Amino acid sequence: MNKIFVKLYLLAIVVLFSSCETKKQITLAEPIDAKVEMKPKNIKYGFDLDQFKVVKKKIKRGDTFGSILEDNGIDYPEVYNILKTIKNKVSVKRLVAGKSYSLFFSKDSIAKPKAFIYEPQIDSYTVVQLRDSIYGKKVVKPIKIVTKEGNGLIENSLYETMTTSGLNDQLTYYLADVYAWNIDFYRLHKGDRFKVIYSEKFVDDTVSIGIERIKAAIFEHAGKDFYAFEFQPDSIKGIVEYFDHNAKNLRRAFLKAPVKFGPVTSRYNLKRRIAYYGNRIKPHRGTDFAASVGTPILATANGMVVKSSYSRGNGNYVTIKHNNTYRTQYLHMKRRKVKVGEWVNQGQVIGWVGMTGYTSGPHVCYRFWKNGRQVDPFKQKLPDAKPISKELKIDYLNAIADLKTQLDCISFTPESTYINSALALSNSDIQ
Repeated sequence: MNKIFVKLYLLAIVVLFSSCETKKQITLAEPIDAKVEMKPKNIKYGFDLDQFKVVKKKIKRGDTFGSILEDNGIDYPEVYNILKTIKNKVSVKRLVAGKSYSLFFSKDSIAKPKAFIYEPQIDSYTVVQLRDSIYGKKVVKPIKIVTKEGNGLIENSLYETMTTSGLNDQLTYYLADVYAWNIDFYRLHKGDRFKVIYSEKFVDDTVSIGIERIKAAIFEHAGKDFYAFEFQPDSIKGIVEYFDHNAKNLRRAFLKAPVKFGPVTSRYNLKRRIAYYGNRIKPHRGTDFAASVGTPILATANGMVVKSSYSRGNGNYVTIKHNNTYRTQYLHMKRRKVKVGEWVNQGQVIGWVGMTGYTSGPHVCYRFWKNGRQVDPFKQKLPDAKPISKELKIDYLNAIADLKTQLDCISFTPESTYINSALALSNSDIQ
């Protein structure tokens, strides 16, 4: 009995000693730092991605919201309940083939998805939570407006300059609109060059969703400088126009051409000879602009439609009376969009390029009358648009002063045809 007691006593001492050593070690250990660095959550579409397994796919032809959910373990009664719950909030009836969607599965189980995300557009998406608290909502991504600078040297076409230089190719059409009255972009010269200050819209910081507007530009064409600065001369109407550095309106009473991009294939020529007719002189009293079938044809000036008809030679054609001095005509349309008696504005689509009537290829024949006589529109001194008022001229010159300085300070670099420094201005809008 004594031996047993001694053994138990010794065992207790060992345990006590060990406990003290452990306690001592814990006591002597360095204090634990309470400042634990928290890993930022990986949030997308309003969900913590670390908590889900995300399966991203594209809509296939024939896919429906219901078929996608049923293929992923959600039976029809549940689908019906989901559709009924989100009915007045979002619509997922028409899913567009090729567009992306994502299914969010909880990591603890992949039997059924918890959420469905549909992205029909780059700047928005639709969220449908499928379990727990069912809901649906459309989310429009915030848009960041960034002011940028760019320049280019023309080697061939304006569009080619944009694409090879890394500039947003939409600038081609925006510059064409700004200079529609002053420059024929199918008659640019090699060596022409431009500088531009513009604003571009982005979502997710880096994804461009298009040009917002051009703020200022200078286009050197055929040895002449064409400045352009945006300005709103009438705050009530809210119309933005472009003026040069001397406050002269760039807009003219007539556009240079009835199509935005289309080379002149046959000019006004009263002495034109045609081989098909035995090389006889057959005057051409119009100007032909080649363009693919379906290209919009624009009214070159404000006016009243006095003819919208069809004839054997002209095909589908439209005639517009602008005032007692000028009228224009547009031939060989695929289809007409305007009717007799309708008022049209400059730049309005009045029809589409076709091959109706006597024509060997798709184009629009543009005819121009002055005082009842057909003339060459390129040789006419056409009236300017309404000038800026004297009262506003001082305001305008003050408003463009900084922009002109910024524009003039952009350097042309012949060896590098492109400068594109993204300037996130302090007053950049977040919409």
